[in-house]
Amino acid sequence: MRTQLLEIQPRELKFIFELKKQSSCAVQLTNSTYDNVAFKVKTTSPKKYCVRPNVGIILPKSTCEFIVTMQAPKATSNEKVCKDKFLIQSIVVPVGTTEKDITSNMFNKDDGKYIEEIKLKVGLISPPQSPVLSPVNEEFKKEKDTELKANKDLIDDQESKPAKDAGWMPNNDVLNVEEVKLAKDEDLKPENDAINDNLTNYAQFSPPKNEVKSAEFVTLKAVEELKFVNEIEEMKSKLNALESKLNEAMLRSRTSTKRVQVGFPLLFVVMVAFISILLGYLSHL
Repeated sequence: MRTQLLEIQPRELKFIFELKKQSSCAVQLTNSTYDNVAFKVKTTSPKKYCVRPNVGIILPKSTCEFIVTMQAPKATSNEKVCKDKFLIQSIVVPVGTTEKDITSNMFNKDDGKYIEEIKLKVGLISPPQSPVLSPVNEEFKKEKDTELKANKDLIDDQESKPAKDAGWMPNNDVLNVEEVKLAKDEDLKPENDAINDNLTNYAQFSPPKNEVKSAEFVTLKAVEELKFVNEIEEMKSKLNALESKLNEAMLRSRTSTKRVQVGFPLLFVVMVAFISILLGYLSHL
């Protein structure tokens, strides 16, 4: 039984299949013998893949690496399994052999030479999915609910404690609490202070009215712009219809008997007036 010349990792080349983007995969070759080993890489689709380097010399107990690059695909593939394959041929060569000495005849199976051949499969994987961001409104709602729950627990704790300790609140339980009042005021109105702090925190997390009005104004402006665009398109269609009628009238006038006409045709006057009105309307916007 012959000794294996090369150890190859990985045994399956995996490429990310993404339109108009190249994908690369590295293959590591390890010479497990005490001889110099020459290798050559072949593929069933040479126009689709680029191998660098495709030939080389590996010293005893050494490691070499080559890169396989898949060209950017121009269209999607309906095939789920890629049928492309790679063949790695290796042979023991004398000491002093260089890459320039490697030829195609060196890997011909004749004269009883032992040529090790290992086939590698090709697999295509989908590109990694981008993380889905949570909506802003949903995050805001979660934060507000959490804060309201914390404030409610705080009020319950304040009611259960003596009046002397009712005004003191831990910093970790309530955000942005006003400065601690005097001990005298805390003894007189502990519950009112806690309720006021609760209302203050709720107001801080409430959406500003200016932002709501701004959003409504942007929406109203977008509707008006859409309506204006529709009116312009309707005017353009009417203008095209009038132009077609004018062309038909001119064609009829050319084919009919020539006659002397004083002044401008009525349709021409109407056309000029309509164009003037349209230009005046657009200039005032």
